[in-house]
Amino acid sequence: MSDALRVAKITFRGQVAGRLEETAAGGTRFIYHGEWRETIACCLPVARREHEWAIGLHPFFQHLGPEGWLREKQARTAHVADEDDFGLLLRYGEDCIGAVGVIPDTDEAQPAVAINEVTNPGRTVSGVQRKLLVARDEATQTFRPASATGLAPYIAKFNSQTLPTLVRNETLCLRWLTAVLGAEEVTVFQRGLVAEINEDALIVTRFDRTQDGQKLRAEDFAQILCKPRGADFSGKYESSYEEAASVISNHSVRPEIDLARFFRRLVAFVAVGNADAHLKNFSLLERPEGLRLSPVYDVVNIGLYEGYDQKFALNIDGKKILINEISRPLLVGLGAQIGLSKATIESTFRDLRNRARQAEQHLPQVQDEGRDPFGVNYTELVRNGCRRLLEE
Repeated sequence: MSDALRVAKITFRGQVAGRLEETAAGGTRFIYHGEWRETIACCLPVARREHEWAIGLHPFFQHLGPEGWLREKQARTAHVADEDDFGLLLRYGEDCIGAVGVIPDTDEAQPAVAINEVTNPGRTVSGVQRKLLVARDEATQTFRPASATGLAPYIAKFNSQTLPTLVRNETLCLRWLTAVLGAEEVTVFQRGLVAEINEDALIVTRFDRTQDGQKLRAEDFAQILCKPRGADFSGKYESSYEEAASVISNHSVRPEIDLARFFRRLVAFVAVGNADAHLKNFSLLERPEGLRLSPVYDVVNIGLYEGYDQKFALNIDGKKILINEISRPLLVGLGAQIGLSKATIESTFRDLRNRARQAEQHLPQVQDEGRDPFGVNYTELVRNGCRRLLEE
């Protein structure tokens, strides 16, 4: 990073809404342009024209960038320091998740970024998992890494070297949740081959883009709550489900409905073993009526992987709890704490119990134990979770 203070143009749906600048004190400041009148983020209300963050990049913009594998690849390809949040967004932030983009505020030509299968030039996607933005190649019936221009309507998520079953795990979880919560509650997904990389992937349809590529406002809860990502990216865990519910209460245009949807998801997440339900795995999405809770995404049964933290990602009643120790009474108390009525809480458990029974067909079958130990373990964990929480 040079000694010169950097400045970026901040776009919203492709229009320049303001600028983001580094400060001499080591922080950043976002300033709306004089004529701009629309709020671009919950934590950046337009009624206040300047928003300053004392140390480092403002969390809303921090969380636009990737973690882990993609961050390392982008930094190496663009010759940017891995910890340089601002620098990475200047190179890759023109097309981010949601409606906000980041572009250099300079007439000088930017150094070219190599176009290869791991960088998505000019685009970025947040999260730690190995993933890329892709487009469908109808001629070959495969998916290809998105280039710097054109549509990028899908996210491809891959296995990692340490977790070779990750794609199957998430596919099973999303399939089960679609049956239990309803198709409209879960992001659209499929399995597909990504050319160039020549790997099977979980292909997720982006809900922050319309079919013709228009950008929709989408903000994860870490952005809305202004949680700094932290040096080890742990900021997304420094919260509680009560605080997450407050995001819905304060910013959803249908808070009562979305709080009930949020609670149903938490119960289903515990049942399916999704311990990693942190702040970045919940978002508000632009709908015609305003901001609403987005579809479910990024769900994995963590119980299948030894050595990974088995505690539920956020606090409940001030404590981090092992997911297999979360009880129905504890969740009932959480539902009451976030403002749900007794009738709503009871109907949630009753409906999920009935749907989980019907969703048995979406679990790997136990008779495949000799050939498919992963599937057998998955089925056993989900059945145990459902019995513990849903069966009276």
